[in-house]
Amino acid sequence: MHNSGSSLLPARFLGLNTLFPIEDIAVMGIWELLPYLNQFRVRLKQTIEAALSFRPHVVLTVDSKGFSFRFLKHLRATSAQQGMVSPLHFHYVSPSFWAWKGGEARLKGLLQFVDHVLCILPFEAEVCRSNGLAATFVGHPTLEDISDFQLKDATERRYRIQGNAEAFLTDHGISSGSPVISLLPGSRLQEVTRMFPIFSSTLEHLKGSFPDLVTAVHVAPNQHVEDYIDKTVCKWPSVVLVPGGSHQIKYNSFSASSVALCTSGTVAMEVQLARLPCVVAYRAHLLTELVIRYKAIIPYISLPNILLDSAIIPEALFQDCTPSKFASLLKDLILDDNLREKQINAAEEVIELLRPPKMNISCSTKGEMSVPLSDCTPSMVAAYAILYSRNKLE
Repeated sequence: MHNSGSSLLPARFLGLNTLFPIEDIAVMGIWELLPYLNQFRVRLKQTIEAALSFRPHVVLTVDSKGFSFRFLKHLRATSAQQGMVSPLHFHYVSPSFWAWKGGEARLKGLLQFVDHVLCILPFEAEVCRSNGLAATFVGHPTLEDISDFQLKDATERRYRIQGNAEAFLTDHGISSGSPVISLLPGSRLQEVTRMFPIFSSTLEHLKGSFPDLVTAVHVAPNQHVEDYIDKTVCKWPSVVLVPGGSHQIKYNSFSASSVALCTSGTVAMEVQLARLPCVVAYRAHLLTELVIRYKAIIPYISLPNILLDSAIIPEALFQDCTPSKFASLLKDLILDDNLREKQINAAEEVIELLRPPKMNISCSTKGEMSVPLSDCTPSMVAAYAILYSRNKLE
């Protein structure tokens, strides 16, 4: 049920030429997908043709399993038909087999077209391997945000990002006594248009209790989302738009905020890094929600709650996703120090579970000196897994 979405794609690509915008296939849900099926077919064919023309040694697909797995199946089948040596297939982010009825049983089906899974949750790799599927736990990609900050804390505090709250307040002319709430409505236009009106009404409910409330709206780097939010908030009082492309401004905003209201997704992990208490929301098409209710085997949708098997973070899902519900939950979090401290303490445990495994990687080229890397980032562990697996087969 946890949905990572396109936000898992790193912003710092080197030498990448994209075939098409990721927004073309970033559709979430079941029934919501139907209007985009033809577009998906076109993009799938385009991607397969590009891969066959490029003849890679390794193919790495990232999340979006509906698209990625169809691509890998077609690529392997077409390579075999044309008498080509199939590249190694790596998939980054294990399917959420632990969330759905019969999910683990379907892992064996991946053996036909996936050679190795790069897992972001600590328990996934062992289950994949027990089903015959090679897998490596690499750590959660949100922890890559830390590399943008020069953190000099002791080792046990490295996985916490403390932004500059004072700079955020000063830059936007916000009084130090005014409470700030961070709104994170999502990265896809589809989910933003569904959630943002609910978030807007929530703020109306909160005005009576917090007349000086300042809203920091985090805007995903998606032109359609930017246009929608710009148009929607143009008459809002006391609002700051936080650009999604700037990690520094984002975490400055988190540090200045008292609480966050998030659409379920990777952003729930970002506020964990910032130790910002939050409330998580989720709505979908009614038929999609019915399917989730029938097939899901876990009671939570946010990753911290799933990992701890506890409702540490308040969730308002489906029909409970209402402005009055959110306003009540947010008010409690702002005013109750015990509730806030409980979430902050839980965040420490969540981040510790998602840290990359401790490794001693040796990087060498043609006999040159090896450089030991003992404190790895998720991307380093993933890269090493890919290179090591390929070298073993050569």
